[in-house]
Amino acid sequence: MNNILNVMEERRSTKVYDPSVEIPREELVSILDMAGKAPSAWNLQHWNFLVFDHKEVQEKLLPVAFNQQQIVDASAVVAVLGDLEANKNVDPVFDPSVEKGEMTAEIKEVLNKQIQGAYTRDQYPRDAAFSNASLAAMQLMITAKAKGWDTCPIGGFNPQLLKETFNVSDRYLPIMLITIGKPLQEARKTDRLDIRNLITWAE
Repeated sequence: MNNILNVMEERRSTKVYDPSVEIPREELVSILDMAGKAPSAWNLQHWNFLVFDHKEVQEKLLPVAFNQQQIVDASAVVAVLGDLEANKNVDPVFDPSVEKGEMTAEIKEVLNKQIQGAYTRDQYPRDAAFSNASLAAMQLMITAKAKGWDTCPIGGFNPQLLKETFNVSDRYLPIMLITIGKPLQEARKTDRLDIRNLITWAE
């Protein structure tokens, strides 16, 4: 437990990377596999990862991210996409549990009705895409740090240009970019507000 707490304590946003360092795809898959174990509403796993792991494609991404140098210097960049149609994941998510006897078909149907009902609400698909994909994004960054890689979440990019440039389906909503690599310099330490000022005890 202390190890994971140390990782969370030491994680900082790194913006200056060693451009000579490559990251194996197997390592990226391992990191993304752990990111995909993040919690999600109804376990629908409302995320998709668009990965940029070589300089040519990172150069293509550069103008999408307003020419931030870390985009091309990082060993890889992951675009975290939120799934606006995660309700379509019901069968692939629940059927294995039904087949293994861990869930009855009747329970699956009850859950499916709840899910499809939620997705008829105008704002729900977007809200769910943002909240659930963000959980996976945070788990990605913690996993990367635990494996010796630094990261930086980036909200400063053009989502529409990302979709147009890389043919991203309208099913997916760009949430953030995350750079991954080895730092050339120590990330800047940042102060935190006193958590006591951010807590309200309900009565």
